[in-house]
Amino acid sequence: MTVQPPIPFTSHTFDQVSFDRQELGQILTLYGRMVAMGEWRDYGISHLRDVAVFSIFRRTAENALYRIEKRPKLRGRQGMYAVLGMDGQILRRGQDLAQVLRVLERKLIRPID
Repeated sequence: MTVQPPIPFTSHTFDQVSFDRQELGQILTLYGRMVAMGEWRDYGISHLRDVAVFSIFRRTAENALYRIEKRPKLRGRQGMYAVLGMDGQILRRGQDLAQVLRVLERKLIRPID
């Protein structure tokens, strides 16, 4: 009886960029406040090879109102976090997620009638 050597394990999965627990906590805290105000209703998360995206929707069937992106390759340049508007325009970019999310928190401030 001949013993064949084991087949080396080859992984075909690629490394994906994802949000960690702290980042998701910051994003979901803001998201929860905006849902409570009735501004946002749905979200989607995509973890791709180069970017992680948290998309925010007013309604499920619409295009995303905002996209929060994490691109680690831009860490040394413009910052790895960015908030993009519906038309793809970059609203804010930086290294600190809390600072970048402040562009969306301005929507929480409403004048009192």
